[in-house]
Amino acid sequence: MEISIFTDGGARRNPGPAAGGVIIRDKEGKIIFKNGFFFGIKTNNQAEYLALIEGLEAAKGLGATQIKCFLDSELIVKQLTKEYRVKNHDLKELYFKVMQIGGRFKNIVFLHIPRAENSEADALVNEVLDNSSKQKVVSS
Repeated sequence: MEISIFTDGGARRNPGPAAGGVIIRDKEGKIIFKNGFFFGIKTNNQAEYLALIEGLEAAKGLGATQIKCFLDSELIVKQLTKEYRVKNHDLKELYFKVMQIGGRFKNIVFLHIPRAENSEADALVNEVLDNSSKQKVVSS
């Protein structure tokens, strides 16, 4: 099964509260998965990787074999396509996790798209972050 994954991640106050958004479309362009995720306190780049990991895990659960991953983070795409080295220790762990999960698919490609073409995933990030900031923290 061929699918397209659109992911976005972001953190408010970098690092700060972080979230990711994932939209998965089938070959015809129909949305077959859509979800936002709260990641706790992370950096923007960590959130980008974590969103992609969530998307790849969801794709595996859907039975996907061929995947096009669309991200608006040029840095992450260039790291995943080996154009840039991953120097940050925390990002290296996430990079290797993406590579491990990605190896389970018949074919996977990582593509950079402009932020404007990733507005649905971006909206999920903001929705999760807006909702997480409204929750009261109860201390004992």
